[in-house]
Amino acid sequence: MPETDLSFGRSLLSLRRDQVHLMDPTEPMSMEVELDSFQRQVAEKFIDLNASANDDELLSLEWIGKLLDSFLCCQEEFRVIIFNHKSQLLKQPMDRLIEDYFERSVKALDVCNAIRDGIELIGQWQKLIEIVLCALDASHGQLGEGEIHHSSNSLAQRNRSFTRNKDNNQHTGYLRSLSWSVSRSWSAAKQLQGIGNNLATPRASDVMATNGLALTVYTMTSILLFVMWVLVAAIPCQDRGLQVHFYFPRHFQWAVPVMSLHDKIMDESKKRDKKKACGLLKEINLMEKNTRMLSELIDSDNFSLTDDNALEVKERVEELMQVRESMKEGLDPFERKVRDVFHRIVRSRTEALDSLGKVHDQE
Repeated sequence: MPETDLSFGRSLLSLRRDQVHLMDPTEPMSMEVELDSFQRQVAEKFIDLNASANDDELLSLEWIGKLLDSFLCCQEEFRVIIFNHKSQLLKQPMDRLIEDYFERSVKALDVCNAIRDGIELIGQWQKLIEIVLCALDASHGQLGEGEIHHSSNSLAQRNRSFTRNKDNNQHTGYLRSLSWSVSRSWSAAKQLQGIGNNLATPRASDVMATNGLALTVYTMTSILLFVMWVLVAAIPCQDRGLQVHFYFPRHFQWAVPVMSLHDKIMDESKKRDKKKACGLLKEINLMEKNTRMLSELIDSDNFSLTDDNALEVKERVEELMQVRESMKEGLDPFERKVRDVFHRIVRSRTEALDSLGKVHDQE
């Protein structure tokens, strides 16, 4: 970024400090500390997330769970800040900025609903994997015609749900048929665009007029957009699309790790084996890889396996067992966190609107 932009960024962040001399010496300083603490916490959370986003952890259930935990912490601190300074929300331009944030957050609720549908779909795949693993369990002895036929049928059903083929519309239609929380015309890509539409760094005059609250709202909106984008990238949902414009000025402490994570996820989506994936979740890709290889190894028209094929089947089964355990441990807690994100957003919006109503009545 050019030096002039960085200088502008530093001047933006210092505007609140310049106001201390013009106002009550106690209140602005406590507000200053509170808002700076929020910016610092957001930065620390995403620096940690970026540091842990290696090839093995990025977009795993565990890593995305940490992302949601970080979002919930930031959301809670944001809620407290809004509550502590609710009288500011009725003043211009803060009334416009907070209304804009809540409109964007409502769009995020639809994303959460669609993601929960996707989690339910993954749960159905998990049940099919259980059938395959039970049929191919080496502890039961040599695989016979019945076991191979049973597992072959389950694998075929599983792989049809991925519909990894040249006609990507088949995959979209399949996801639409399983979604009950959003309409058939709903689009995750368009919803993300709605959340991020016209999202811009606050003007210097707005920062001054709100004593820095404008920067807090901008930060929370940016994090909301990024977290929803990661969920759509990872989990199967209607009309997934990752081409959302991201630009967060680097003078924000949190912007560098967030943009680094964005670049890593985009690089992941461009890999040859993931370009047409229904989701970038690590466990989905491991599941798909191993079920596809098992399907190739198990020929339902020939119910005997060579020694080499039997060894390869065993290795694929062992990897699928690891994926199953990861799903067992992580899928339900992950779904609860998505549900918690939904309810926290609703709670924050409801409390703020109630507080605004009471303040307005008092005036």
